[in-house]
Amino acid sequence: MNTMSLSPLFRRSIGFDRLNDLFETAMQNDVPSYPPYNVEKYGENDYRIAVAVAGFGEGELDVNVEKRVLTISAGKNGRDDQERVQYLHQGIAQRAFKLSFRLDENIEVQGARLENGLLIVDLLRVVPEEQRPRQIPINGKQQQRLSDATQGDVTQGETVETAHA
Repeated sequence: MNTMSLSPLFRRSIGFDRLNDLFETAMQNDVPSYPPYNVEKYGENDYRIAVAVAGFGEGELDVNVEKRVLTISAGKNGRDDQERVQYLHQGIAQRAFKLSFRLDENIEVQGARLENGLLIVDLLRVVPEEQRPRQIPINGKQQQRLSDATQGDVTQGETVETAHA
């Protein structure tokens, strides 16, 4: 069994406690090979997962998000055609499956649709304002927003420059 210590990575990192769990999950060898799927990136914040689900109908597919884990699963409910059909060759696999994808805290599932035998799940990265890059002033001028409650002469939303000494 291979063990790998990630402690050198955490010496200069703050708040990445869950990253260790992610690496442990990635090191496991139980990567599903069925059904085939693509993880695609469109632009800076748009993602898509496309899963080949030939032979499954909308009612047999489930897409769920719980605790930042996207789970796509399917199973054949009633196989009434098994009694009527004798397969001479059955090349389209229709066995049950379950795929799980761990989502970043800023990823939102926008929707899912069935298109030409592919289950398509659209994802969007929504970065909150407080997590976007910003410039931090160093002993210089900074901009502050003042409201009517703090200063009566300035209208709400007006920007006032202040200098800190």
